[in-house]
Amino acid sequence: MDRKELIKKYIEFFKSKNHKEIQNASLIPENDPTTLFIGSGMETIIPFLLGQKHPQGKRIVNIQRCLRTGDIEEVGNSTHHTLLEMMGNWSLGDYFKKEAIEYSFELATKVFKLPIERLAVSVFAGDKRSSRDEEAAEIWKLLGIPEERITFLEDNWWGPIGETGPCGTDTEMFFWKLNDVPAPKKFDPQDENWVEIWNDVLMGFIKNKDGSFEESDQKNIDNGRGLERVLAVLNGFDDNYLTDIWQPLIKQIEKLSNKTYKGNERIMRIIADHIRASVFLIADGVTPSNTEQGYILRRLIRRAVRYSGELGISKDADLTTPIVKKILEIYDDYDILKKNKQKIIDELNKEEDKFEKTLEKGLNIFNRITKDKKTIDGKNSFLLFQSYGFPIEMTIELAKENGIKVDEKGFAKELASHQELSRTASSGKFKSGLADDSEATKKLHTATHLMNEALRIVLDKPDLHQRGSNITSERLRFDFNFDRKLTPEELKEVEDMVNLKIKANLPVVCDVMPVKKAKAAGAGGVFDSKYGEDVRVYTVGSIGKEFSKEICAGPHVDNTSELGTFKIVKESSSSSGVRRIKAVLE
Repeated sequence: MDRKELIKKYIEFFKSKNHKEIQNASLIPENDPTTLFIGSGMETIIPFLLGQKHPQGKRIVNIQRCLRTGDIEEVGNSTHHTLLEMMGNWSLGDYFKKEAIEYSFELATKVFKLPIERLAVSVFAGDKRSSRDEEAAEIWKLLGIPEERITFLEDNWWGPIGETGPCGTDTEMFFWKLNDVPAPKKFDPQDENWVEIWNDVLMGFIKNKDGSFEESDQKNIDNGRGLERVLAVLNGFDDNYLTDIWQPLIKQIEKLSNKTYKGNERIMRIIADHIRASVFLIADGVTPSNTEQGYILRRLIRRAVRYSGELGISKDADLTTPIVKKILEIYDDYDILKKNKQKIIDELNKEEDKFEKTLEKGLNIFNRITKDKKTIDGKNSFLLFQSYGFPIEMTIELAKENGIKVDEKGFAKELASHQELSRTASSGKFKSGLADDSEATKKLHTATHLMNEALRIVLDKPDLHQRGSNITSERLRFDFNFDRKLTPEELKEVEDMVNLKIKANLPVVCDVMPVKKAKAAGAGGVFDSKYGEDVRVYTVGSIGKEFSKEICAGPHVDNTSELGTFKIVKESSSSSGVRRIKAVLE
């Protein structure tokens, strides 16, 4: 089975269970301060998990591209990936535990034809958050999973992603990966031959700010299956990189290096994984930089370049372009990759060339400063970062390979004295609550729409659009496409226009309509790829006198008079061709 056949079967199965397909969203979260990237399918539908009605209904399904950076160093084994496609299905206050488990079992055994004798499951063992999940265990037994193949684990609890939000118990399905050795009668989750193939999250709780848990009014199902891992299992592989997703990339790396995959698995996997993830990030508007999403992108590209050198690929060879072309062939169902083909190639080549100019010198400096040393001090690790472009994680990785430690605190101190590097970029998170629906956030979200339209008018740029957004209860941050610094007069004019609309007491109205109708009505929207058949359109202003009309999931206030006074506090460059504004409401 290949990738496209797997996707077709999966989507068709859940459509037969009355699920509506929603589209694949950008890797860059829209108005979510809790994370730099979309790491799971549920992150794109958080308002609907909290009770807001989804335009497509209570049962939805999709394939969502995700990026996870917490364990980049693990990439290189047979199952870890930075970018992954998550097969997800959700019930938003409709069916719950029984149906969710039954659907998962039917999909696994009837559609994917996995033999029940090679399946095992885990369920929640119980703790102060919730009791032992005997109900889930009983459902699995009735479906034919033997009692000795069911284990209770304390780890079977999911979420929340941030400090607060929806969460709950989960039940995972495992598959015995060895083809020539029968699965043992008793399930041992510590046996690495049992591979987790998907997870059903039984989202019945909310975590509060004080750390307590309470049953949620709306109980949801959030089921996820990593496409790469499932595809390998269905094809009888114990190495994900043997599937049709990865083999064209591996063969290209073999050609470039004149080496075989066998014996060089780890390095080739890293190169293939990191370039694939970089392709999707660039397509979603990220460019290499030393902050936030751009820092992760730079780290991925430079790690791939560094390992290509270890593989013997000449620095004069074009590493990225031939691999990119293979990626575009594999993922030709992603329009966003087709549209951004040249941009992807150009950005990767530029970063590859930039790093290759300093990599050899940097490695020589590394060898010199670590000779007969057990620790790299802060000044030297910062030198590698500032002068030779080594992300601190790369220095730490190189040091670990040589049995040397890095003074990370010393590096941070040196860094703080020169420039502000987002420390959150390393973990991929901001410290903030999940899905903050506070009144302050609603107000700033609405103000962002007003500012977006004001920028278009003042700068006389109708095609100006959002390139990134991060809204907390204290301030808004908005990135947009523009190629120069705004003048003080322009900023004042934008500020005045927003405040004029606030004082005009304009209504903020939400309508649900087909996406084609929304576009025809002039509704703006950047993340087109995530829209389903119906969308929510927020209009600021009365009929015939609309100031702003945007496709958006919300939340918003009901009238601009609720906002207070809008004030721009900073305007700066975010990346090449992208400006950033920070603003507050007083």
